[in-house]
Amino acid sequence: MIYTITVNPSIDYVLQLKDLKTGEVNRTSNDVKLPGGKGINVSRILKELDVDSTALGFVGGATGSMFEELLSKHELKTSFTKVQQDTRINVKINDIAQNEETEINGAGPAISDDERKAFMNNLDGIGEGDIVIMAGSLCKNLDAKFYLDIAETIQKQGADFVIDTTGQALLDTLPLHPLVVKPNHHELADLFDVTFKNEQEIITYARKLLDKGAKHALVSMAGDGALLVTKDKAYKANAPKGTVINSVGAGDSMIAGFAGTFMETKDPIESFHMGAACGSATAFSQDIAVKNKIDEVYNEISITEV
Repeated sequence: MIYTITVNPSIDYVLQLKDLKTGEVNRTSNDVKLPGGKGINVSRILKELDVDSTALGFVGGATGSMFEELLSKHELKTSFTKVQQDTRINVKINDIAQNEETEINGAGPAISDDERKAFMNNLDGIGEGDIVIMAGSLCKNLDAKFYLDIAETIQKQGADFVIDTTGQALLDTLPLHPLVVKPNHHELADLFDVTFKNEQEIITYARKLLDKGAKHALVSMAGDGALLVTKDKAYKANAPKGTVINSVGAGDSMIAGFAGTFMETKDPIESFHMGAACGSATAFSQDIAVKNKIDEVYNEISITEV
C-alpha cells in the first residue's frame, strides 16, 4: 500500500476575473472549489494508474467537512485525523486580462499535542512493503522536525518513504534513506549554494544526495526534461512537446508515477519513465492528468543513459 501524507490540506477556491481591479468590487466570470494539497495530488495520480493508496492528514471544522465532500468525488481511500480548528482555504485569482494568477494561501489549523499524537498513532498499521509519501507545507505550529519524526517512525516499522520538501528539512531525512527525493535543478543548486553551468554538474550534486543517504534522486529541469541519478548511473528523460497549462501538481504527479510504478516493478528506470510521463501530462492538463493523457505522453518520452 502507498500512503500519502498531506499535513495541511486545503480547499482551493479558484476565481477567474476578466480584469482584476484592486481596491474595487470585482465579480467573477467563473469559479471552482477543489480539494487541494500535494499529497492529495499524488493520490489522485495513483488512482489513475490503478495503484491503491490511502490519504492521511489533518482535517477539521466546517471547511474540513467540505474538503472531504469535494474529495469524495475522486473516490480515494482516506484516513484523516480530525482536529478542532478549520481546514484552510486557499484563494487563487486568475486575472484573464493580465494573464496572471495571484494566490492567497491560508495558514491552516494549529495542531494540539493530542491531535499530533493521534496522527502518529494512525501510522501504526504501516509496515514492510509499504511506501509513505510526505508532501507539502506544514500547519503553522508544526516545525520541519514533524516530517523527520514520521520518517523515523515508519522506517522502524520497515516501510519506505518519499519526502517532497527542500532545504534543511530534506537534508535531515537523508540519513534515513528515502526511496527517492525530487528537487528541481534550482532547489538542488540552493541546497549546496552553487550555480550549475551544465548538466554534468547537476548530476554530480544529485549524487551528493545519494552519498548522504537517498536511494534515488530525481531532478526536474522544466523544458530540459528530467534526470534520474542512481548509485552508479544517470539517466535523462526528454521533455515532450506540448503547451504547459498547469505547472501546479506536475511535481506531485512525477513522484506518484515513480513511486506507484516502483511499488509494482522495483525498476527505477521504468519508474522514472512513468514519473516523467505523469509530470508532463499534468503540466499539459487543466487539472491533474487522466490516464489517457498519461499514456499519450508516455509514448513521447525516451530514457537515455548519460
